[in-house]
Amino acid sequence: MIRRWPVAGRLTLRARLALLTAAAVALAVAACATASWYLTRNQLYHELDRRLGAVGGPPAPEGGMPPRMQRFERDLGAALVSCRSDAQAGTGPSLPGPAEITQVVDVRGRACTLPGAGTLVVTGADAAVARGARERAVHDGTGVTSAGDQIDVRILTRSFRTPEGVPFAVSFAISLKEVEGPLDNLALLLVAVTALGVLVSAGAGLMIARASLRPVDELTGAVEHIARTEDLGTRIPEEGTDEIARLSRSFNSMTAALAASRERQRQLIADAGHELRTPLTSLRTNIDLLLRAEASGRVLPADTRHRLLVSVKAQMRELSSLVGDLLELARPAEAEPVREPVALHEVVARAVERARLRGPGLAVEAAAQPWYVMGDPASLERAVVNLLDNAVKFSPPGGTVEVGLKAGELTVRDHGPGIPAEDLPHVFERFWRSPSARSLPGSGLGLSIVARVVEECGGRVDLDPATGGGTLARVRLPGTPDLAD
Repeated sequence: MIRRWPVAGRLTLRARLALLTAAAVALAVAACATASWYLTRNQLYHELDRRLGAVGGPPAPEGGMPPRMQRFERDLGAALVSCRSDAQAGTGPSLPGPAEITQVVDVRGRACTLPGAGTLVVTGADAAVARGARERAVHDGTGVTSAGDQIDVRILTRSFRTPEGVPFAVSFAISLKEVEGPLDNLALLLVAVTALGVLVSAGAGLMIARASLRPVDELTGAVEHIARTEDLGTRIPEEGTDEIARLSRSFNSMTAALAASRERQRQLIADAGHELRTPLTSLRTNIDLLLRAEASGRVLPADTRHRLLVSVKAQMRELSSLVGDLLELARPAEAEPVREPVALHEVVARAVERARLRGPGLAVEAAAQPWYVMGDPASLERAVVNLLDNAVKFSPPGGTVEVGLKAGELTVRDHGPGIPAEDLPHVFERFWRSPSARSLPGSGLGLSIVARVVEECGGRVDLDPATGGGTLARVRLPGTPDLAD
């Protein structure tokens, strides 16, 4: 089940584009602001670590006391000996560097405070440095200054050794206020910049959405105009190569196809009305004559009445054939037409039998080799019957119609008057009939049906003058001589 979000349904496309643009810019600005804050923080911490690293100076050779720390060796040794856990008031040793809190850690990880130097919380990393397992450790922590204030600090713990070789560590700490203050101010500034960026991006997104959707508005106006006026001749400018231009071209192609389809329908209706008028008029005339004769009491001669009834039957047959042809041509082209194996040679055999019944005075000679095609059996049989009916209609009395099927090519040849060269381009048009054939029965739709069916099967049909007179119809259909193939 597809879930539809109600908020998206209430927002217009323009509003959604502006919202998405603003959200994308806001995310980008927020990401840049966050990255800037972290880069600044890392730089400030790097500077703190550099200052802490300079407190004790470079390490002494052979692991002894660094030169800058040697004059404080006595105080550090006293702190190790006493290892007091409480900070002493008063003035303590003035250790080098900018450290605000200094603390000694013995080999067992205990804090040994110096007079007036404050205290720090000993961590596992500090204890590892005091044991000599690590050379140094840098981390954040908390401490208490000599004045008793608890502060957040950056701690550097370095490993040292007494003259006797006993390892210990000294922790130097600097307050984080000089880092946290600028970082807090920077965070406020970045939040303000981000908010301003969101507002600016929302405005820019709305302007971009309006500019981008202007062609869509034109397309919408054109669609509404067509729906209101049914004017399929409306066209949309096809400028550019972007998606909107492609949509405009597709829309114009669609309206052109619809206009052509409507024109074909109008032409079909007009042609059908014209073709139906003649048999209906003749049929109505004959029936009116019979009714008037019966109403007046005048008995028509038997042969006259018989001729009238035969004419009525012929007109009814012509109407039935015309209606069937119209239904076949009015059938919409299917997206997936019927495709099943059809034995074309069997279809030809049945069509030949029907042609012999319709032309009793003609000789219909047939030679069909096996050939299987993919298509609709009923439509294929109707197409072959139409071809044979056309040959029978134009064959002279006592003439011969030759039918052949070989290697997928069906040929139907008659010995009639043939088709003039100027008429050949029109023989497959709907309702078209040559001047010489207008006196003969028929609707002019048979060959149109043949062309449509053959095209649906992927084949081709041609009519050409035959050598020695007459017409040769050739139908080529893709297939195989063996159904197993």
